[in-house]
Amino acid sequence: MENKKQGLNTICTHYGELKDTEFKGAVSPLYMSTSYAFDDVEVKRYPRYFNTPNQVALSKKIAALEHTEAALIFGSGMAAISNSLMAFLKAGDHIVLQKTLYGGTYNLVSEEFEKFGIEFSFTDGLNSEDFEAKIKENTKVIYVETPSNPLLTITDLKAITALAKKYNLVTMIDNTFASPVNQNPIDFGIDIVIHSATKYMGGHSDILAGAVASTEKNIERIFQLGKNFGGNLSDYTVWLLERSIKTMGIRVKAQNENAQKMAEYLYENTDVEAVYYPGLPSHPDHELAKLQMKGFGGMLSFELNSKMDSYKFQQDLQLVKSSMSLAGVESTILSPTKTSHGLLSPEERENQGIKDGLIRFSLGIEEIEDLIADIAQAIAKQK
Repeated sequence: MENKKQGLNTICTHYGELKDTEFKGAVSPLYMSTSYAFDDVEVKRYPRYFNTPNQVALSKKIAALEHTEAALIFGSGMAAISNSLMAFLKAGDHIVLQKTLYGGTYNLVSEEFEKFGIEFSFTDGLNSEDFEAKIKENTKVIYVETPSNPLLTITDLKAITALAKKYNLVTMIDNTFASPVNQNPIDFGIDIVIHSATKYMGGHSDILAGAVASTEKNIERIFQLGKNFGGNLSDYTVWLLERSIKTMGIRVKAQNENAQKMAEYLYENTDVEAVYYPGLPSHPDHELAKLQMKGFGGMLSFELNSKMDSYKFQQDLQLVKSSMSLAGVESTILSPTKTSHGLLSPEERENQGIKDGLIRFSLGIEEIEDLIADIAQAIAKQK
């Protein structure tokens, strides 16, 4: 079943799977060995070299899902991000990043890059003009995240790729919030696609992993650094992740539907001050999202009426869980100022538009009526 032109759920289920030739089992066998033969073999396998049987098979599946030639899997989303960035940047180089980014990425750049002599600039906005204004003679990379965490802003991928071609720059995207189900940046000309596979690829809040997908040439460059940094994923977790991706298509589509209905409910609720979801016609980037996304995603964020206590509201939820991460089959909620963007200063958060009362909502696969009822009862307790 090695055909990238097959349907999404077929690729999720079958592409890149390992065959159990001895016992004919229905799922991929798990090869736990950390030591393989070195003589009389075509490939000298070692986990840190990303080439064990399970690692190779899963990488093929991810590459097929993102319409790329190759992929690599890492021990975390930040490992995938840091290895990708450092593989294309060196002392004296410059990178332009959009201002609305995952807090971990922002911290990596703002706290670590100066040590390596790498210059960086964050945009003032998300238009191509904002990116072009920050480009210098030594700029090498443009880095974007769309939809962004946590305000669900949308960046125009075609505009970014056109700008990058004009200046001969490498483009990278954090595609975590969209997942390959809702968005394939390669189809819009982006060079390197990065995921926190912990999220929608894992989908059950029990896996920590990262993924990078691109051309074979770019992946080879990232691999050469990655094998030295040692950020590989254990084979047991690789096997679990391959299992989880089998249901990613149906999970994400259910989460899309729930998020759309929840966003519409919150938008009509007079106790809610603002809702950020690209599937709403009121979202400033709604039309752009329609052009480059197949679905609007399972993530949204919102702000309650200023008279309400957003933290107390979260404590009063009975079904929706207060939890640090996102994209699991269970619905979760959090305050970005206390978690994902907690290491940013108040000024940095304000510059990104992240208010103290902002709530990030990851929709699961529960019945939407039950989720709405839970939100309604928690709001009622604030009155």
